[in-house]
This record gives sequence, C-alpha cells and structure tokens, in this order.
Amino acid sequence: MQPSVQPTGRGESPSSPSSPSRRVLEEGPASAALSRIRLRHLTCFVAVAQERTLARAAARLHLSQPAVSKTLAELEDLAGRRLVERGRGGTQLTPAGEEFLRYAVAVTQALESAAAVLTGAAVPIAPALRLAALPTVAGGLLVEAIARLRERRPHAGISVGIGDNPELLSGLKSGEVDVAVGRMAEPAMMQGISFELLYAESLAVVTRPQHPLAIAGDKPLSPQALTGYPLIVPGAGTAPRHDVEGFFAAHGAALPPGRTETQSVSLARALTLVSDSVWITPRHPVQLDLDRRWLRALNVPVPGRAEPVGILSRSGAPPSELAGQLMDALRELA
Repeated sequence: MQPSVQPTGRGESPSSPSSPSRRVLEEGPASAALSRIRLRHLTCFVAVAQERTLARAAARLHLSQPAVSKTLAELEDLAGRRLVERGRGGTQLTPAGEEFLRYAVAVTQALESAAAVLTGAAVPIAPALRLAALPTVAGGLLVEAIARLRERRPHAGISVGIGDNPELLSGLKSGEVDVAVGRMAEPAMMQGISFELLYAESLAVVTRPQHPLAIAGDKPLSPQALTGYPLIVPGAGTAPRHDVEGFFAAHGAALPPGRTETQSVSLARALTLVSDSVWITPRHPVQLDLDRRWLRALNVPVPGRAEPVGILSRSGAPPSELAGQLMDALRELA
C-alpha cells in the first residue's frame, strides 16, 4: 500500500515546483544563508571591522566580548568561511571579509538612514563629508579644494582625518570615510577601492628664506652640501622616505644620522621656520609656503621619480553630492 501524500496547500505537493522545500533546494546555499542572517550579525561584523578589536567592538555595541565573538562565529558559520582573523594585535579581515564588508556597510547605513527618517531623529540639518588624507597631501591641493568646496557649500560639515595609506583604505572599506586622497596600494589591499590619479608627487628641499644655503641664491647644491645642517625627513617605511633614501643613494651618499623623522607636516614646517633645518619633503605640502615666499626651495637635483597621488573611493558606491563636489574640485585644481 502506497503511503498517502498530504496536500501542502493550494494543491502543492512536496515535489511541486512552487513548494517551499523545492524552492530552497533550487535557490541554493546563498538563499538559505540569507534567510538566516540577521541585522545583529551585520552590525557586529561592521563594528569589528571598524574598531579592529573585539574588545572595542563589544564596548561600542554595549555587549560582552564573548557575545561579540559568538555572533561573529554564527555569521562565519552561515557564510561557510572565515571572515575575520583574530590575533593578539587585533582583528584583520580575510579577503572574503573584505568583499562582504562592502555590502554589510551599505546595508547597515541604509537601515540607519531609514530609521532616522521614520523617527525624525538624527537627521542632519546640513550634509556632512568625512574626508581622509595622507599627511603629505593634507596641505596644498587639498586645502585649496576644501576652500573651493566651502565657497559652493558654506553650511556643509567637513571632517578631515589624517592617516597612512592602509588607514585610509581601511576607513573607506568600513564606511568611516567617504572619500580619501592617497596612493595606489597592492592589488590585494585595493579590493573594493577605486583610484583616480590626480598628480605625481616629487620631492622638494626647502629651508627658511634666511637660511645660509638660501641666501646663496640659486646656486646648484649637492646632497653632501645639506649634511652640514639638521635634516628633517619623512618617517621610516613611507613612500616619501624611500624616495629620500634613493635621492642620497643616487649620489653615493647615505642618509646621515642626527636627523628628525616625522610624518607631521605642521611640526616639520614649524621647525624649518625657526631653525637652520633643511626639510626634504614631497612638494605639495609646502607649495603654499613656497608661493608666499615663507619657505625657499633649494636648487638640489632631486630624483625624477614621482609618486602617484589620487582620489580613493569605494567601488560600485556612487559618491554623495557633497563628496562628488569635493572630487570635482580636486580634479579642477590638479
């Protein structure tokens, strides 16, 4: 005797093309995972990506660290792959995590905006732009672009963060930054990020106008002539520092000891203005000072190699109106 088949409603059988069980089988694991992912999973993942440690993410979410770890593990079980690497130094996204973050950020931001509209709370009166830049590009072109944006949008809010290139990329991917001005990175680090060239950055050797080397006029100077004075150079491990080291190596000299190493443009500028220091720096941060004759560029044969600098933004995510206007200003001035 054949077992009877119970109807599933509207004449459907378990093998019917429109039955729920068949639909799940046909749609596959992605649909099954989607049906089980909750907002708490996305919120937790984005917080971990932005805070870069489970402890800080837990504090931000007002949860215990084990609760954050459990939620993250649930999400990874649903994804069927590791999204975050945990270590003593903090957390780091895997390639799969980097890809997932692009969409998780978009979803959480959209929900936050929708909730703000429904409740009438936390809706900004004026738009705001979150901008980030390398220390060596925070002056010059970027200053002029912000000034031009201010003329067009005087009531817009603008926040500017300064960081190294990995920090700029991380901020963009996690949604903490809307647009950045930095450098191209390795392909693995550029996943989900677009780069648009603005200019190629070259080195400049500058002093205060009263410096003994500046008083000598435009007389050509060798790198060896600089070593009799305190030097200010970019911090170790940065692209400009590699260029400075190459500059001395090309003339058969090593970067001398007793130098000041810093990524702070404001500190280097102030030290140059009040002492006989010689500052070797990318040209754009000092261009305004050179134009106004507050600093003087020495006639030194700096290397012809230049570092590309450009606009960094999230791929596939159209910029806000305000971000678009800043990007237009940067293009006009470059």
